[in-house]
Amino acid sequence: MTMNSTGRPTTPTLVSSNEATTTVSGSRGLQQREDLIFEIGTPDTTGVDLPAPKGRVNRLGGVARKQPTGLPGLSEPEAMRHYVRLSQKNYAIDLGLFPLGSCTMKHNPRLNEKAARMAGFADIHPMQPQATIQGALELIDELATWLKTLTGLPAVAMSPKAGAHGELCGMLAIRQALIARGEGDTRKRVLVPASAHGTNPATAVQCGFKVDEIKADARGRVDMEDFRAKLEDPSDIAGIMLTNPNTCGLFETDIKDIADAIHEAGGYFYCDGANFNAIVGRVRPGDLGVDAMHINLHKTFSTPHGGGGPGSGPTVLSERLAPFAPLPFIVSGEDGFELVEDAVGEGAQSFGRMCAFHGQMGMFVRALTYMLSHGTDGLKQVAEDAVLNANYVQARLKGVMTPAFDGYCMHEALFSDKFAAEGIETLDIAKALIDEGYHPMTVYFPLVVHGAMLIEPTETESKAELDRFCDALEAVAKRAAAGDQTMKGAPYLAPMKRLDETQAARKPVLKWTAPQPETVAAE
Repeated sequence: MTMNSTGRPTTPTLVSSNEATTTVSGSRGLQQREDLIFEIGTPDTTGVDLPAPKGRVNRLGGVARKQPTGLPGLSEPEAMRHYVRLSQKNYAIDLGLFPLGSCTMKHNPRLNEKAARMAGFADIHPMQPQATIQGALELIDELATWLKTLTGLPAVAMSPKAGAHGELCGMLAIRQALIARGEGDTRKRVLVPASAHGTNPATAVQCGFKVDEIKADARGRVDMEDFRAKLEDPSDIAGIMLTNPNTCGLFETDIKDIADAIHEAGGYFYCDGANFNAIVGRVRPGDLGVDAMHINLHKTFSTPHGGGGPGSGPTVLSERLAPFAPLPFIVSGEDGFELVEDAVGEGAQSFGRMCAFHGQMGMFVRALTYMLSHGTDGLKQVAEDAVLNANYVQARLKGVMTPAFDGYCMHEALFSDKFAAEGIETLDIAKALIDEGYHPMTVYFPLVVHGAMLIEPTETESKAELDRFCDALEAVAKRAAAGDQTMKGAPYLAPMKRLDETQAARKPVLKWTAPQPETVAAE
């Protein structure tokens, strides 16, 4: 029996490959074995038994199906058990801390879910007459006001449906502004730091720009000497795409100088707002010289990244870019709220539409509910607690792991694999953490750090839960430093063992085929 850092007794986890784990049923304790639905279901089984409809006229003509689909079916209790058993094989934010860096996987208050499911929000249709959706338009307008206030920027495009979609919005607005200046064909170069999110250079190229990478300095921030060298001939500079706080979990301390230099060169400053969670209520990007910034509502303001359906990436714009915002946008007048959907009047200089309708209503409701329930002081505390938690994790683990950079971090702690013994890789550490009951942190990203391990605890984790996670990762790190070769086979305790991830990505099996019965050769 050993004691962890919180004084609680712990029993060391057995991870030997020789551990007796075989059972007759294939289940292990409360973890039930479950085969594919194709293996356990049959086409003639169904959970709902309805009589054939009377008087039905087939309108499919010659394209009607001539043979059954062969899809498997289960009875109602079998279907329920099948999906419950599958859910037990997943890791979820409702089970424990989700340490993925750069993803902001945090608790989603159930109050927000209840509000999003209100009939007046959940059951409306984007093609309804505007007179019948005044409440929804008012909610979008109020949310837009919050976003403009929090960022210190005068305009916001609400329709982008994800972070990368918001990036595209900001860069299309920059392109349209350059075209309006008569420089659309000459200003094609966009500066992108080496630590940027991968979507940044991809978005720039998608918009017809050429990417010019800026080196990172020894502090994990923009190398100002290299940055200034890029501006020696500013005639083709369109702008810069910079993440702040950056992907190393650090605040770009020279950001104001960077903004001033870009503006002096005739370019625009696009800021990737994926990490707004670290500075919301503390820093207004508009005060830093930002011209455009997308905001992940599904990361900063409620719904966890990747959970609960589509994302939402509203993009705030400076006065210089506001006239080029996409359609539609909301205006308020004597007759209520109105969606401007045509490129005339106020929308005459718009670069056009980004999507068929108006954005993700469910995300809008969740985000505004989150804001109203927290208040301005609560949103400020969100950033403070997120940064505090990340620095606590860094302080707890720096004695056994190698921090990528000196000093305090922002919302995420970044480590390299330099502490591991020869032969033990970052992937082995990540897989061994699964045996301890945690989803691994982000690994091998950002690329500027060798064997990177990026941890973002977010603001919703308590000290007790942080200690529980740190105890587990500390134990794994010590095994890595000691060169424990059993880590090469981890995980041992998960429903699925270590996969060949390269083969799975390059040659995925996308179709299930029934196994063929073995044939016995005649003697």
